Amino acid sequence: MALKEDKNKINSGLYIVSTPIGNLKDITLRALDVLNQSDLILCEDTRVSKKLLSYYKINKKTFSYHKFNETKNLDKIIGLLKNDKVVSLVSDAGTPTISDPGRILVKRCVEKNIHITPLPGPSAVTTSLSISGFSDRFYFHGFLSDGENSIRKDFIFFRDLECSIIFFISAQKLNKKFEL
Repeated sequence: MALKEDKNKINSGLYIVSTPIGNLKDITLRALDVLNQSDLILCEDTRVSKKLLSYYKINKKTFSYHKFNETKNLDKIIGLLKNDKVVSLVSDAGTPTISDPGRILVKRCVEKNIHITPLPGPSAVTTSLSISGFSDRFYFHGFLSDGENSIRKDFIFFRDLECSIIFFISAQKLNKKFEL
């Protein structure tokens, strides 16, 4: 008779932990549990993550993990994971790897057969779509390009899509690019 896997147990491996978008109370109980049991928490910006961790009295080792050092520290992180550590990845807000750092680490974990567990939680994409009144069929583009020619190409591509289109752009950049 095969033993049933305990889905509530936190095993070694990489955890992709979704964090609140704005309101610190928009976090799951499971996310808090995983963060409390992590050996290391990789943070897009440790200053931002410390606010969340302090709010919930989670005192764990954090490490800065952002787009400028993703590859530099990859071997060190993989080494920890291969030594049966619990490592969590958080971004500043929302779900890591969705237009945030982490994709390179996840890809390497897949290559090395390291267990990865995604935790559901806040997502700017689905949160904004849920109150838009637009079609629930959607295309997510990520961050809008900076260059004028790239933006023009993107909008030509968008024009032919028959669904809601979601892309990230700051209000400042939107006003500057489109002179609103």
